[in-house]
Amino acid sequence: MDLNLYNYKSQKNFSQKHLLGLSYLTEDEIYQILSLALKLKDENKKGIVHHHLKGKTLGMIFEKSSTRTRVSFEVGIYQLGGYGLFLSSSDLQLGRGETIEDTARVLSRYLDGIMIRTYKQEDVENLAKYASIPVINGLTDLLHPCQVLADLMTIYEIKRRFKGLKLAYIGDGNNVAHSLLVGCSKVGMDITVACPEGYEPEAKIVYIAKKNATLHGSNVTITHSPQKAMENADCVYTDVWTSMGQEAEVSARLSAFKEFQVNKELFGMAKENAIFLHCLPAKRGQEVTDDVIDSDNSVVFDQAENRLHAQKAVMVLLMGQQK
Repeated sequence: MDLNLYNYKSQKNFSQKHLLGLSYLTEDEIYQILSLALKLKDENKKGIVHHHLKGKTLGMIFEKSSTRTRVSFEVGIYQLGGYGLFLSSSDLQLGRGETIEDTARVLSRYLDGIMIRTYKQEDVENLAKYASIPVINGLTDLLHPCQVLADLMTIYEIKRRFKGLKLAYIGDGNNVAHSLLVGCSKVGMDITVACPEGYEPEAKIVYIAKKNATLHGSNVTITHSPQKAMENADCVYTDVWTSMGQEAEVSARLSAFKEFQVNKELFGMAKENAIFLHCLPAKRGQEVTDDVIDSDNSVVFDQAENRLHAQKAVMVLLMGQQK
């Protein structure tokens, strides 16, 4: 039966307490998030007020700076009737030696939810372990689940399905690649990741993705050939070659990734109606050229907008469960 996320009715309650990574979610729970995100987006466009989290407060911890994450979460909690409290590392005692365990326990007494954007996945996991309120992973060096929920939402809006589609990811085997591997394999999409030797996704993530693929009827491929990855691709995705914290590697990475630029020639190897995705910010002229990111096939700004709606759905499903 065709998947209709605009009218998706789950037979199960959303059981998650936190959003730490997509591997924790079932296929059904991903669909619940995406379906609600589409509904909230439609209501927002129509000016329908949806204060599902009236009176709730979200603490937003930023150890890594951000444009899209901060704005989308802050605007999102406001549109849901709640309040977003921005907390930089300099605002918290975490930066002065207070443990994550104590921080989690204290913030749980003040807030209704925590979003954290940081370096170590372990820190997010420990925060969730000791918090009595929902914790949302806004990004770590290992994973970026909120981004990929928005990506899946964008793909569904355009293609109206997941199964039978192929996504080609060209570039660094980073946190976005990791979450795409897990997310695509969970919903039955084929995914091929093409990266230079030495920059492959972590083996443990590939293992999880291949297990998912076996269960959900999709294929996971890792290659060093961007041309091979582009064959029969319905969606083409890239990201910056150098992420935050890797500034010392810029020169080496520019050399290693020079054949992995998504330009008009490479993009032309995908299907004619393929869409181009990028989580932004983009280094134009490095991983992607203007004639691709600004083309009619590009949906990068739809992706950016959908961060707002997907994250609102996550907040409602997590924070709205609290009594």
